[in-house]
Amino acid sequence: MQTILVAGAGKSSIYLIEYLLSNAGRNKWKVIVADGSKDAVYEKIKKHPHAEAAVIDITKAEQRVPLVQRADIVVSLMPPHLHIHLAKDCLVHKKNLITSSYISPEMKAMDEDVKKAGLMFMCEMGLDPGIDHMTANQIIHSIERVASSITSFKSYCGGLIAPESDNNPWHYKFSWNPKNIITAGADGAQYLQNGKVVNVPYEDIFDNCKKIKVDGLGNLAYYPNRDSLRYLDLYHVPDIKTFIRATLRYPVFCKGWNAIVSLGLTNQQDSFDTANLTFAGWIKQKTGFSAGELKKHVLSKLNGEADDKLIAMLDWLGLFEDKTIMLGKVSSADIMLHLLLNKWEMAPFDKDMVVMQHEVEYVHKGSKIKMTSSMVIKGESRDHSAMAKTVGLPMAVLTKLILTNRITMPTGVLIPNMPSVYRPVLTELKHHGIEFTEVVE
Repeated sequence: MQTILVAGAGKSSIYLIEYLLSNAGRNKWKVIVADGSKDAVYEKIKKHPHAEAAVIDITKAEQRVPLVQRADIVVSLMPPHLHIHLAKDCLVHKKNLITSSYISPEMKAMDEDVKKAGLMFMCEMGLDPGIDHMTANQIIHSIERVASSITSFKSYCGGLIAPESDNNPWHYKFSWNPKNIITAGADGAQYLQNGKVVNVPYEDIFDNCKKIKVDGLGNLAYYPNRDSLRYLDLYHVPDIKTFIRATLRYPVFCKGWNAIVSLGLTNQQDSFDTANLTFAGWIKQKTGFSAGELKKHVLSKLNGEADDKLIAMLDWLGLFEDKTIMLGKVSSADIMLHLLLNKWEMAPFDKDMVVMQHEVEYVHKGSKIKMTSSMVIKGESRDHSAMAKTVGLPMAVLTKLILTNRITMPTGVLIPNMPSVYRPVLTELKHHGIEFTEVVE
């Protein structure tokens, strides 16, 4: 019997675990689900005969290693900084690994050793990163096959709230790891525009976000996502003139979040004793308030870029309330996360929405052509979200393909940019409603 170790039973794991368990009987699999939360594990496996629960501290080798040793493949949905523990174990005990997170420098440094061991460490195998890589390379390779020259590639993706569940002034709710929202853009971003490298510091990431049109949804705003340049070689487009990967939000969100960043409310390095500190008191300290009306003071701190609508958005979050925070000694980022966990929580039957769009410009036989490839998927509920589906299913499908020997397994620390991986994965994802519509102009 083959054994799969799934590390992580959080928000994005439900479709992954359900898929593996639905295929466990015919393939004679044992699926071990490991997490620090007993409730999360048992909620996901629901006494399935082919499932096994493991409530562990993933950072403790004595609890983690025996599970890795038992596994034929390890699938990790742990927070990004914890993947390395599993990666080192997988290398020692000769196990293949799949994660949904960006390749970290520590993981990248393992590439040669992973190749020598004949192992596959497939990273960035979720939504974004993941489905974006697979569909982008599918498009690029198809264009290259007809001897066309690609001049521009723009890729956008966002996890949003579906219109029917959108009932707050920010037009946003959490459908994935909330902490990632707080840290979004913190390292700045860079991309290629008309042959020139554009660097965007954190404080400018959300300022004056540009917009794109998505069929059926209208205009969405986008901000650049991390370092787009590192994908030029991975996508094999070193001579392209414009290349950007970006995150989608509703336009008003970017305006509001730009104010949050400008006020320093996502700072992870400062410290406040919140035992007797109110939210309004925190804002006063962050903005140097001395006298007068706090909301007008905040307006002045935003250099005239704020208006009554924006102040109403900040007010809705509870930033001006005389309510004691009581979190102990924490950073501004911690306080902000505490507020948002209550305000942006999805209700049980709320629906989220995942939007991905690629815009490609190329020259074919002297003619300029633009292709737009779009995907819009809505979730079923808070638990069965579009985000969980699009993050979890690519990992699950690849796991099945590897264990059933249906693909030739690549080796090394990789992203899914090779046809041998993306073709069969994308084919099966279509059967689950994850597919794109293309328009050529």
